[in-house]
Amino acid sequence: MTLEASVPLQDRLDSSDRRPPEWTLKQDHKEPLVELSGDWSAEQASAMELALADVIADVRASPMTFDLSRIDRLDTVGAWLLDRTRHDLKAKGCTLVFIKARDEHGILLDEVDHYDVPPKAEVKRHRAFDLLAALGHAVLDLGRDVLSGLAFLGEFMMSLGRVVLQPRRFRGTSLVNQLDFVALRGVPIMALISFLVGGIIAQQGIFQLRQFGASAFVVDLVGILVLRELGVLLTAIMVAGRSGSAFTAELGSMKMREEIDAIRVMGLDPMEVLIIPRLLALIIGLPMLTFLSDLSALLGGGLVAWLYEGIGPHVFMARLKEAIALNTFLVGMIKAPFMALIIGMIASIEGFAVQGSAESLGRHVTSSVVKAIFMVIVADGLFAMFFAAIKY
Repeated sequence: MTLEASVPLQDRLDSSDRRPPEWTLKQDHKEPLVELSGDWSAEQASAMELALADVIADVRASPMTFDLSRIDRLDTVGAWLLDRTRHDLKAKGCTLVFIKARDEHGILLDEVDHYDVPPKAEVKRHRAFDLLAALGHAVLDLGRDVLSGLAFLGEFMMSLGRVVLQPRRFRGTSLVNQLDFVALRGVPIMALISFLVGGIIAQQGIFQLRQFGASAFVVDLVGILVLRELGVLLTAIMVAGRSGSAFTAELGSMKMREEIDAIRVMGLDPMEVLIIPRLLALIIGLPMLTFLSDLSALLGGGLVAWLYEGIGPHVFMARLKEAIALNTFLVGMIKAPFMALIIGMIASIEGFAVQGSAESLGRHVTSSVVKAIFMVIVADGLFAMFFAAIKY
């Protein structure tokens, strides 16, 4: 005697041209046989989930057999659901066997089963342990960054030494091109931002110094702050965001398209072709932009002092000459090449670290800008302590 129970799922589906997935239970003696039919594809994902849930709920026997001969269409989603059902039943101590599958369906089921990745077991951890582990990983990453930076610096110096000893290896055209991008094209934005910041500092300084009847000292405030700290720091941050990110994106794109490997295959050194022109352009261009930034900030501060406090240009220049000395100007200019080297190294390291995906490129460009700005501020603090210690 054979018992058949057909469970159509038409009422659970929207109207469709394809046949919905169905299952039929054939109870013969003690071994239940479930016959599957219809389309078991991605379009029927919800219906497949319901059908398999009904089969597991209604057929409570082991072993269980699925007859796949009447399945019209089976894709990866359907094969994965069937394979997942088999693994779920196996975990509960039940056995599920597939029979009479078409050749192409059998191959797909075997592939899905072969590449099945078991879920990762959840490990309960205390939040304090997770915090300590995260701190430890951060320290390790910091150590790796320091070591990679020192290694990169050493490689750069060796390549630069080879170029100095063999001037024919130097790529002057690339240097000029990078100088045009880093310095010349960055002049408008640098001048505008420095002008505005210098005016803001002068305005706020005047408002605060008026309370003590010392508004004339705004000239000293603007001059010393801009020349020693603000001019070079603001320029370095802008260069890190503008040129550093561009360097990382360029090198990362070349890494993704295997152009750097092609350069090595042609017998060229990527350090000489790509890195030296960029770093030298930064080292030369950043002091130039710093000087321009200083002038723009002083111009903005002088204009605001004239408008708000009536300090004319001649008075402003005379008081500025008394307030600053040559060392005030040189402090900012000395910092500039070192900050340029930091920005270029970080941008290049992050660019070479890009993997073969757009996500990796975006992550390393962001990391390049963040690390460069952070290290520039740290370097500025170290220089401030050094110059204070030597009273310069």
